[in-house]
Amino acid sequence: MPSFPIAPKRPYSITQHGETRVDDYFWLRNREDPEVLKYLTSQMDYLDEVMGHTKPLHEALFSEMKNRIQETDSTVPEKRGGYLYYQRTEAGKQYPIFCRRKDSADSPEEILLDQNELAEGKIFCSVSGFSVSPDGNKLAYAVDYDGDEVYTVYIKDLVKDLHYPESIPNTLGSVYAHMGLEWANDSETIFYANLDSAKRPFKLFRHKLGTDVAQDNLIFHENDERYFLYFHKSRDDAYILTLHQSTLTTEMRYLPADQPAGELKVIARRNEGVEYFAAHHNGAFFIVTNEGAKNFKLMRASVTNLNKPQWQEVIPHRADVMLDGIDTFKNHLVLQERKDGLKQIRISAADGMSDVKYVAFPEPAYYFELEDNPLYETNLLRFKYSSLITPVTIVDLHMDTGEWEVKKVDAINNYNKTDYAIERIFATASDGTQVPMSIAYKKNLKLDGTNPTLLHGYGAYGSNLDAEFTPHRLSLLDRGFVFAVGHVRGGSDMGRAWYEDGKVLNKKNSFTDFIACAEHLIQKEFTSKDKLAIFGVSAGGLLVTSCMVMRPDLYKAVIAKVPFVDVINSLSDPTIPLTTHEYDEWGNPVDNKEHYEYMLSYSPYDNLKATTYPNLLLTGGLNDPRVPYWEPAKFAAKLRELKTDDNLLLLKTNFHAGHAGSSGRYDFLKEVAFEYVFLIDRLRT
Repeated sequence: MPSFPIAPKRPYSITQHGETRVDDYFWLRNREDPEVLKYLTSQMDYLDEVMGHTKPLHEALFSEMKNRIQETDSTVPEKRGGYLYYQRTEAGKQYPIFCRRKDSADSPEEILLDQNELAEGKIFCSVSGFSVSPDGNKLAYAVDYDGDEVYTVYIKDLVKDLHYPESIPNTLGSVYAHMGLEWANDSETIFYANLDSAKRPFKLFRHKLGTDVAQDNLIFHENDERYFLYFHKSRDDAYILTLHQSTLTTEMRYLPADQPAGELKVIARRNEGVEYFAAHHNGAFFIVTNEGAKNFKLMRASVTNLNKPQWQEVIPHRADVMLDGIDTFKNHLVLQERKDGLKQIRISAADGMSDVKYVAFPEPAYYFELEDNPLYETNLLRFKYSSLITPVTIVDLHMDTGEWEVKKVDAINNYNKTDYAIERIFATASDGTQVPMSIAYKKNLKLDGTNPTLLHGYGAYGSNLDAEFTPHRLSLLDRGFVFAVGHVRGGSDMGRAWYEDGKVLNKKNSFTDFIACAEHLIQKEFTSKDKLAIFGVSAGGLLVTSCMVMRPDLYKAVIAKVPFVDVINSLSDPTIPLTTHEYDEWGNPVDNKEHYEYMLSYSPYDNLKATTYPNLLLTGGLNDPRVPYWEPAKFAAKLRELKTDDNLLLLKTNFHAGHAGSSGRYDFLKEVAFEYVFLIDRLRT
């Protein structure tokens, strides 16, 4: 076997709470040190060499995944302001093309933005904040070419097909969603947010088209470093709403969208531990809040009288149902809820109380996500539905009748859904808690303990890993894999208490839940220790590496993508993006000794020891603003020093991307194909 790269040791002492730790690989944080890039490159060279025998399989998997999808395709058009907007893709091209047609699908196509043209000569290209002005004549969008999620705003005159001369750097955006830009109703003013040195959105600005960006008006400065400043426009176009969000506390403000020079007014001042979200409807705000309601309740308040004693309760707190989101339409109120671990949609008349109906979903485990639904005056609710075995289906739900109108089912080549099965089962955690799992496999599966299995988990921030469809996963199922999702504590699958039982001083519940899921799959003979792999991304990377450190005997292989593994060091450094924002999620190791000691007891980097570990693939992005590249790099270096086995340890760094990996759809598939190659290669040895 080729010799693996070894990182030099440069001891660095860190003293906290009277205790001194020595970090031999702290130096890997300094990306300006040429030895850092040398080390990361040597790891990639080693990976290429040791995995050289799998290149034919990698090429076959990539081709298989590419051939399964419709390379030339289009989204279902969405009506906004007299136009039908959609995105389409063309075979061989990495990125979408943003288009619209006037009035009807028979009208000529107008290309608003071709992301493939933006990406020419670039390795990475992410578009965020895609927003057309109310008059339909201008487009504002933001682009990130590095993967660090720092966006530059551009404005295009759609009538003249020319760009305005100004651009706005250092703005809020997201690699995962089109957000970060909104128009005032005058179609001349846009709102955007700047980032501070830790990449926290903290200042909201107003920009008038054609003017000097340096003269833009500051609307709000969020001084509290624990809070991120987000904003959006209400569906009825009445208000620009700001959302000031920390982990456990929120505050919202509002500004009339037809008075862009006006002043933001607060809906309810921030109160530690109180979260709320407001949606406007006909002169009132419907407010989802957890004040005195762990699983949240629904209140209503007049815009002209927002004093809390005047708020009216619409839906009280329910111990068995968590209220998870709200959308207002002229004649309907739509709530997203969670009950018994499953998402559900509650539809009512606009008062929130009459003509109540729930959407019936056809499978025991599933996923849905509401689309943008930009129209306020409509009886249609569009959502995306799928399951582990049901391809993505776009549905227009008739809110008056409950009828499903299927607009599109993603075509998956050479796929027959009836060949696959999906189940929802429960594992028993060490404290007796029943942990739900969603699993999928081919129907000819034999429960004899020989099936290769991939167990996926996350368990943080109250976020949930629902049972959604991805076509590339079929490449595993068709090779006899079982795919499982462990809905562990730290998410909010089973309600708010489920989240609270997996954070701060309860964080280890996430790990013991996941271990219980793994043991249950083995006990029920879906798989065995020699055929089980675990997989997690970001905070899910913390989950799987912690479980690997706690129970290295339980798994054959581990994939930790952009993993949060250096818990103490990262959360002790306020210059790292997200740190101060996340003290309520993980704890504050700087000021709280109890938090420090608890985090130190599970931090994967700090708990590595000389023993045998499973095969491990770590990935990182050099420009990742959320989990810095050095976390997987340091973990690899220390594990290489300590482990006593000959199992593979690979570190794969994307030098041109961030947290989400490659931006092009084909490049992304190549990354997934490599992960699957690693699994297949390791689980068959």
